[in-house]
Amino acid sequence: MFCDYRELLKEIQASYNPASETTEMRILEPVRTVEVLVLDDLGASRPSDWVRDIVEIVLNARYNKSLTTLITTNYIDSPNEKGDVVRGPDGKLIPPRREDSLADRIGARMRSRLYEMCRTVEVHAPDFRREARQVGRARA
Repeated sequence: MFCDYRELLKEIQASYNPASETTEMRILEPVRTVEVLVLDDLGASRPSDWVRDIVEIVLNARYNKSLTTLITTNYIDSPNEKGDVVRGPDGKLIPPRREDSLADRIGARMRSRLYEMCRTVEVHAPDFRREARQVGRARA
């Protein structure tokens, strides 16, 4: 099952409308129980207690049932929490963190759970949208 993180949150919020024919748990049930879940763009919504609660409901259920969960995010896992320049595993200097980390977005407790649940695969690549836009401008 593929699930866009922000769309999931919007769908749950819509279920709170009295006119809605669905409930929060009816929406969350397949996300919590499907054998393989791809949760796309984790952390993309502004963090709030409610957002963190939803993440916790989903990830704890999947963790407890040992279900496969693939997660994508654009948020870093910065080892330099104090703002110090440090060396990464490849020996390159990592500048002080200037943006939110995944833990900032979903909470330190859930990030810790992900360390146990997941293997991290970092993909470093140029922003393809920016490159496509620049190519489009060059052609114009």
